Amino acid sequence: MKNIEMSVEGNILTIKVDLTKDFGPSSTGKTIIIASTEGNVSIPDREEKVGLNVYRKKS
Repeated sequence: MKNIEMSVEGNILTIKVDLTKDFGPSSTGKTIIIASTEGNVSIPDREEKVGLNVYRKKS
C-alpha cells in the first residue's frame, strides 16, 4: 500500500491518507497518484477487503 493507514475500532474502519504526498503520474499520465491500496487488501483482523485509489487531475 502507498500512503494508506487503516485501523479498526469495534465495527468502525478508519482510513488515513496524507493528501500532501505525491507518487507521480498514473499509467495513463492523466492523474497524479496520492495513495493506493494497489488492488484489494484485507482489513486488519477482518474478513472484509478494501480497494482504494486517491488521485488528482494533472495540472
